[in-house]
Amino acid sequence: MAHYSSNPYKNDSKTGNAIDRKRERERYLMVSKTQQEAERLSTLLVQRLIDKKVLETTDVDTMRDLFHKQMERLTQMEDFDVQFKIAPLRGLVNNPNFISLFLTQYIIEDLIDHPKVQDVYGDDEEIYQAVDSVMSVVRP
Repeated sequence: MAHYSSNPYKNDSKTGNAIDRKRERERYLMVSKTQQEAERLSTLLVQRLIDKKVLETTDVDTMRDLFHKQMERLTQMEDFDVQFKIAPLRGLVNNPNFISLFLTQYIIEDLIDHPKVQDVYGDDEEIYQAVDSVMSVVRP
């Protein structure tokens, strides 16, 4: 005789697992695309931050190199470390791009103290919008 399981959470579990797999695949694709295009994206990002008057710097090349290193670093970080880094900004916007959140938090927390940075202007959301306007191309 066949065994019948009446677990009411079984379908929810399957759905949740499917959503998690889809989210993980999106994250993997986003990180891969960021790694492949890191040099171009870092150049575009620095230019956008300067054009939007978010970042004032004395050395554009150093800023580009710093963002390039952050994009490379992102590919080597554990998911927990990335989530910990972006935690303060997670509720900033609906459906955020985690890479844009990561780079925004980097600007707010770390880059502002760099000797080649004169100042960072704007609130968290304005900085995120400027970053995301460049980084949105990595979203599938």
